[in-house]
Amino acid sequence: MSVRFAKFILCAALTSIALPALAKEKPDPYVPASGAALDCVQIRSIRSTNVRDDRTIDFIMNGNKVYRNSLPNSCPSLGFEKRFLYKTSLSQLCSVDIITVLWNAGPGLQPGASCGLGKFQPMEKAAK
Repeated sequence: MSVRFAKFILCAALTSIALPALAKEKPDPYVPASGAALDCVQIRSIRSTNVRDDRTIDFIMNGNKVYRNSLPNSCPSLGFEKRFLYKTSLSQLCSVDIITVLWNAGPGLQPGASCGLGKFQPMEKAAK
């Protein structure tokens, strides 16, 4: 088998793996809203989170407000594990705080990479 043919087969195999994964990716339901990004959000107002990838977390707040946090650096395994913890002595989660990815490791969750948060950008539902 020639090197050129082997490269073709490898590219075809990788494409057949990557295309179905890309097809399953959901479109972003949000667009940036007007208003400045916030340094902090109230912890008691966080209803849930949606980890979009290794750099992006949507914080869904009471009242259906959404704030997107774009981490300044990629956080390894965050997008795969989709769960994290944070520790703060304040009633707010701020851009200076650190999150830690939680890995599903056997009988319990184990701490993974720790990464800094960015600012909280207000988001709104995208028009259909």
